Amino acid sequence: MSKKFWSLVSLLLIATMALSACAAPATVAPKEPEVVQPTAAPAGPTGEVTLWHAYQTGSSEEATLTELITNAKKEYPNLTINVLQIPFSDIFNKLQTEIAAGGGPDLWVSPNDDLGNWVRAGLLLPLDDKLAGKLDKVSGPGVDGMKVDGKIYGVPESAKAVALYYNKSLLPTPPTTTDEVMALVKEGKSLVNVQGAYHLFGWSMAFGGSLLDADGKCVADQGGWVDFMQYLVDLKAAGAVFEPDYGKAETPFRQGQTAMFVNGPWALGDYKKDLGDNLGVVPMPAGPKGPAGPLNGIDGFYVTSTSKNVDNAVALALFLVSQASSQIYTDKAGHVPIRSDVTSADPLISAFALASATGFPRPQSKEFANYWTPFGDMFTKVLEGALSPADGVKEACAAMNTANGK
Repeated sequence: MSKKFWSLVSLLLIATMALSACAAPATVAPKEPEVVQPTAAPAGPTGEVTLWHAYQTGSSEEATLTELITNAKKEYPNLTINVLQIPFSDIFNKLQTEIAAGGGPDLWVSPNDDLGNWVRAGLLLPLDDKLAGKLDKVSGPGVDGMKVDGKIYGVPESAKAVALYYNKSLLPTPPTTTDEVMALVKEGKSLVNVQGAYHLFGWSMAFGGSLLDADGKCVADQGGWVDFMQYLVDLKAAGAVFEPDYGKAETPFRQGQTAMFVNGPWALGDYKKDLGDNLGVVPMPAGPKGPAGPLNGIDGFYVTSTSKNVDNAVALALFLVSQASSQIYTDKAGHVPIRSDVTSADPLISAFALASATGFPRPQSKEFANYWTPFGDMFTKVLEGALSPADGVKEACAAMNTANGK
């Protein structure tokens, strides 16, 4: 073959190699981008919150709160909830001491017994902004019971007024009037009362008594209260027992030895266990001047002024008064519900609901705060015979007015 031919072949080979070198590289499928899963947001509040309560050790109330706290921990797994039980006789002094030192709990649960005093002492935070739109299922009296001077200082949980417990095995038909109570005691039916200014207050209104006028002046000595105290003296002479120690007063009733006992719904769960179907409840019997007017209080959860965990405290409080929690409080602790979406078919709870509805709303004024000591002393002196009903009421009313600068 000629040189010309081989030269042409060489040129073709060189061209082929050049084209191969310039060809696009083989296409490689791109790697799927790694998908990074977002971190789940914590469920509910995080951090911690400390709650104090004074529910009696071993009571249905304490057991119910324990159950609800367990539920709250499941609902809010990132919230550490610390709970401390303190005896009722000690909790308020301890609160004042620790809050004054900048400490204390974030939250505590209690009746609104001294709400006005707590507010005036600077122990609580107003919660209007935190609770806006969150109490729409709570009754008006429930919300108002947490207010002082128009501001709300607590998350309302239940209503509380004393009524007349009775043992059906000892007293098949309960009394409806104070005259019937007297007649039953004279017949030998046992009645034990907690001697004090709280449990006995309701019968003052049944005898037409008023404690304060519109200006906050004590007017108990102007009618009603003397007749009321004379009734208690006569009731004691007939055989009724007045015991200043709460535990000693309720023990014989729980043991089935007392026919009648005036107390509140906080004990209902325990008394059901003690007496079963023999337990009955009716409102405090009416008197000659009308229905009894027991002090109607509201239990609630309060956020302390020193709390470092305010949002957590409010979140926990709202959980503990939710529909589900309130139903448990009603069913297991005998609390009287104040939510429209909580019901009870229990006639005993219905009796307490009636007692609360017809009770006297507990005043939160600074004047009423000076009721407890002089009138507490008055009940003791009169029932122990140291003063007559007239002198006892006169002395207590004068002391209250002096304390109030009236």
